[in-house]
Amino acid sequence: MPDKNIFKKYFMHHRNVFFQIGIFIFSCILVCLAIGISIRFGASNLTYQQIWDGVFHYDGENFEHVILHELRFPRAIAALLVGAALGVAGAIMQGITRNALASPSIMGITAGASFFVAIAYAIQDQPSFYQLIAASFVGAGLSTALVFGLTAVSRGGISPIKLALAGAAMTALLNSLSTAIGLKFDIAKDISYWYAGGLHTIQPMHIQIAFPFVIIGIILAIILSRSISVLNLGEDVAKGLGQRTNRIRVLCTIAVLLLTGAAVSIAGMIGFVGLVVPHIVRALVGVDYRWIIPMSAVFGGTLLLFADIVARVVNRPFETPVGAITALIGVPFFLYFARKDGRSLSCKD
Repeated sequence: MPDKNIFKKYFMHHRNVFFQIGIFIFSCILVCLAIGISIRFGASNLTYQQIWDGVFHYDGENFEHVILHELRFPRAIAALLVGAALGVAGAIMQGITRNALASPSIMGITAGASFFVAIAYAIQDQPSFYQLIAASFVGAGLSTALVFGLTAVSRGGISPIKLALAGAAMTALLNSLSTAIGLKFDIAKDISYWYAGGLHTIQPMHIQIAFPFVIIGIILAIILSRSISVLNLGEDVAKGLGQRTNRIRVLCTIAVLLLTGAAVSIAGMIGFVGLVVPHIVRALVGVDYRWIIPMSAVFGGTLLLFADIVARVVNRPFETPVGAITALIGVPFFLYFARKDGRSLSCKD
């Protein structure tokens, strides 16, 4: 039948798009499942009936309802927000640098943000959240500039392996300086949370302040996604197609700083999410950043939600730092890609 042939040809021509849409729908369902599990399980488990009553028949004097609204809901939203921010930031960095090892944690960006948080605690006993988020942005920006600047002036210029090495060195330096500040000013206990990485101190106010920065960063990344795909083909190809590569890199860097600064201000140093997630997404949807960026947000949020669930239940009633759980996942990925040769470190197709 002609109609069937037309339908078959249309489906075969757009099968990749249908597959990508299917992956996106599946990942959204997975996010909903992760949120449900995150809300239910913790130091004290909640039943489905308690969750239903807490959502639709809230009683401020009911202990379970208070836990749901003051702890579980904000924590789940924060995990989704931070995971999405780190996932998108990692995807952007891998795209514009063509470096499979690029991520906020590997490149020293999260270490820079946490270092300036330590400085904020040293200057003031109890800095406000506004001051902490400002310190995170400044630290993320300066550490990024240092890593790229030092690599650019080195012999041979910027290369994927040089960026990874410079980022690792910067991370070690800033972590050491932060430890020294903590010991000197007796604030080690205050800043230990930022270096362990966690979501147990999340308050609704934190989400309200950081939410706009994350959303702006993700929207900016989506707007730039087509340009990132072209830039990922190579500098010469991008310029040949009329791309203003320097402007694109600047705008992408702004998006990364917004996302990383907001994520660190909420949850501290949570590593390897930005490294692992883009690789998983790229294996599923290909190298088109118009799909990679939104999917990295969804998969990043999902990964951190499940990591937070594991951190809560693996040693109840105590909590394991979320950063330790993500490191267990991310370190093997890092070692795998670090062992590849220079040609394989490129994120190009």
